[in-house]
Amino acid sequence: QVQLVESGGGSVQAGGSLRLSCVASGYTSAPNFMTWFRQAPGKEREGVASSYSGINIYSDSVKGRFTISRDNTKNMAYLQMNNLKPEDTAMYYCAADLLRGDWNAAAGYNYWGQGTQVTVSS
Repeated sequence: QVQLVESGGGSVQAGGSLRLSCVASGYTSAPNFMTWFRQAPGKEREGVASSYSGINIYSDSVKGRFTISRDNTKNMAYLQMNNLKPEDTAMYYCAADLLRGDWNAAAGYNYWGQGTQVTVSS
């Protein structure tokens, strides 16, 4: 049974940094896509960064500030978040196994973690 578990969220001031981690258990081989989404209260879930076959993709809102990385030997994904802004405040989710659609379409993913909260104060 595949399970994703996120960690590393917290509260920081604007301009600060956080590093999120996601461990995927239950896989016999590394998942294709591993993607970070976020969802703020009252807003839709938004794809922020994805990693597939050594290619990293970012949303415009985080490009240049966030960096996604993977360790396929451990089935882990990371999201290094620098220069955080109050608008980055959200629950951050790890998703794996893109079955259909674009990388940033939440409905296309097979597995999800429970999320980790990131709060950025001004």
